[in-house]
Amino acid sequence: MSSSASGKTIRIDNHYLHVELTDGRIISTPLDWYQELMQASEQDRSNYHFICNTTDIEWPTLDYQLSIESMLIGAHHQQAA
Repeated sequence: MSSSASGKTIRIDNHYLHVELTDGRIISTPLDWYQELMQASEQDRSNYHFICNTTDIEWPTLDYQLSIESMLIGAHHQQAA
């Protein structure tokens, strides 16, 4: 998988986590893959930033990190170490 999958923005609705990549693609994965995000408040969900040269997403108030590459390959529930 290419390591150039860099995030630009995210959006979370009732069913999916959508990530817009810097190359214009939008990837969406089922929200129920990420129990931490499903159970989080709107405020905590909106408190995110990109880390690791924008290849990962972090929600600091949830202590949760997610790799964009794991979304692309369809890996469920990837918590960064």
